[in-house]
Amino acid sequence: MAAPFSLHAHGITVTEIFRNLSPGSLYEEAIRHELGTSISDTGCLIAYSGDKTGRSPKDKRVVRHPDSENNVWWGPVNFPQDEMTFSINRERAIDYLNTRTKIYCVDAYAGWDPDTRIKVRVICARPYHALFMHNMLIRPSDQDLVSFGEPDLVIYNAGGFPANRYTTGMTSRTSVDLSLEKREVVLLGTEYAGEMKKAVFTFMNYFLPSKGILSMHCSATADRNSAKSSIMFGLSGTGKTTLSADPKRYLIGDDEHGWSDNGVFNIEGGCYAKAVYLTLESEPEIFEALKFGTVLENVVYDKSHHHVDFNDTSITQNTRGAYPIEFMRNAKIPCVASHPSDIIFLTCDAFGIFPPVARLTPEQAMYYFISGYTAKVAGTEVGVTEPEATFSPCFGGPFLVWHPGVYAKLLAEKIRRHEANVWLVNTGWSGGSYGTGSRMPLRFTRAIVDGIHSGQLASAPVVREPIMGLDIVTECEGVPAEMMQPCLSWRNATAFEEASRKLAARFRTNFEKYANAVDASVVSSGPAAS
Repeated sequence: MAAPFSLHAHGITVTEIFRNLSPGSLYEEAIRHELGTSISDTGCLIAYSGDKTGRSPKDKRVVRHPDSENNVWWGPVNFPQDEMTFSINRERAIDYLNTRTKIYCVDAYAGWDPDTRIKVRVICARPYHALFMHNMLIRPSDQDLVSFGEPDLVIYNAGGFPANRYTTGMTSRTSVDLSLEKREVVLLGTEYAGEMKKAVFTFMNYFLPSKGILSMHCSATADRNSAKSSIMFGLSGTGKTTLSADPKRYLIGDDEHGWSDNGVFNIEGGCYAKAVYLTLESEPEIFEALKFGTVLENVVYDKSHHHVDFNDTSITQNTRGAYPIEFMRNAKIPCVASHPSDIIFLTCDAFGIFPPVARLTPEQAMYYFISGYTAKVAGTEVGVTEPEATFSPCFGGPFLVWHPGVYAKLLAEKIRRHEANVWLVNTGWSGGSYGTGSRMPLRFTRAIVDGIHSGQLASAPVVREPIMGLDIVTECEGVPAEMMQPCLSWRNATAFEEASRKLAARFRTNFEKYANAVDASVVSSGPAAS
């Protein structure tokens, strides 16, 4: 939509402002004005984010303000920033944007629930960024734009201009600043598009819980007949996006959701899928979504045929595709569903201790939700042979604003009210840790998820594991029985017990910083003391 449009209220005085251009128009703008931008052989816009190919969590700041400072979980996730510094960075961003010959504005929505959705305005200098947010937010109609009015959140993306390192509180030439009171985000020194997406999510992580709505870093699907939903939490590499691309179910969304009294709704209008090592055979739904209108970020392609090599990680391992959710064949539009029958916590346990699937009580759900566990495989450094335990509270630590206990209590309340089943599913190692055992085959994990959704596992037999305290499901159609219980799949029972106690200790140590904010029953639901 290229009609005359003013951003004077936001300090932008550039004459040429393009509001909500179509994907085709943004392609034209990007090819003409962005060095290195190209089009893949499947029609994707290939764009590059420069030096930053991922988020910069240590450069994220939240303005400390009397109206919100007692609500914010201050610390390594939310570094405080004074109002003057925010104003300085905001002015720096506006000054930079005013030096551009063209500005791109995206007005769209966050949240498919009409009762709680917010209006987001993105002001940026790169067509690639505008197309990215066109895809990731919920796209308004032309009629909606006429009556859009004032936004609830404004993002000033001046990522092509660095922060001043001598400004108070700056730790680098990158700064990602959020003012909850002004409802504004300022980006300096990073052109990685994912910062915009997660800035919206961070704001929603403050806004939604204040209304009694649980904001969640998860995927969601729905049964094609009953419309009952299923929620799937998991950190990067656990299979959240892959498992949500289930042709037997409707896709509600792959990453960010809210759970209100009306049910589950997607916060976003698109998907931001990892593209590294992507193949048609392994993930056909995602592969086929990479077409005209999609942004492919930081990929390597053959300059002769423009064929993308998804195995080439010479720029970054964090290659991604951003596309409208309608590009997924199984997407449900609008992206809403009824209350979940099942909640799944995915973990890629490289220690081989967790079972393929366990059933959790509401107290255990709070414990493992706050823990947000997965494990990373040891790197190539000489002498490093043991996997690394990773904990991210609520499976989305970098994006939380309130204390993790706030989100966990909301989750437990909703689990009890709607009688949802809660499951822990291990997509990691079986029969031993990394280097000894083997990775759980995807077909077995899919069989387990199918068993959860069909209701088969709700009545399956369980056995209590004494160290981690989990009720392990011992039978699942399509999964060998000998794989269901880790203590039986390990060759050395003593080694399994020792490894279990080590992992249990890691959990207890990690949970110490949250224990004072939850009931004692939640603390005691975790792994047993040695």
